[in-house]
Amino acid sequence: MSDAKDSPAVRRVRVLLAEDQSMVREALATLLGLEDDIDVVAQVARGDEVVAAAREHDVDVALLDIEMPGATGIDAACALRAALPGVKVVIVTTFGRPGYLRRAMEYGADAFLVKDAPAAQLADAVRRVLRGEKVIDPTLAAAALAEGADPLTSRERDVLRAAADGAVNSEIAVTLHLSEGTVRNYLSTAIQKTGARNRSEAVRIAREKGWL
Repeated sequence: MSDAKDSPAVRRVRVLLAEDQSMVREALATLLGLEDDIDVVAQVARGDEVVAAAREHDVDVALLDIEMPGATGIDAACALRAALPGVKVVIVTTFGRPGYLRRAMEYGADAFLVKDAPAAQLADAVRRVLRGEKVIDPTLAAAALAEGADPLTSRERDVLRAAADGAVNSEIAVTLHLSEGTVRNYLSTAIQKTGARNRSEAVRIAREKGWL
């Protein structure tokens, strides 16, 4: 019988939680902390703090909410993929929208789950992405296939986001370094693509579908 001291130590999974609602973040940390092989080693409340925290704490998996100050979870996933390609990304969100799923996977997420999923499913997703698997909520995956691709270009999304804050064309043009005519063209195209009657309705439809 070999000496236990000679057995290699099993490295526990090091997890970063990014969630702006402290009660939700703490609940997730508690649930994952009950697992024998998972340690929550870092927690942040802002999307723009994800990369620095992941690097500082040498994490294996980052669990990201979508709606966060500083940067969205999808933007944080993209930044992580560029800065620390070895870190696996799991999006965990209240907003189970097909458009979010498509964008998350395009931006480098390895898993996409809604927050009302069982805790065991979340822990299983952490383990599966480390094995190189993609994990997607099956209901949401079916909805994404039925919904079709996001028709908006990145610039059209930028202009709609700016319009959502109530900015007029001249203000959007200055913010995005575009001409007013170009802003009008992007808004017009976005309105047509969403089937909306005006910019406000285009913003609402794009948000509901998860395109913004």
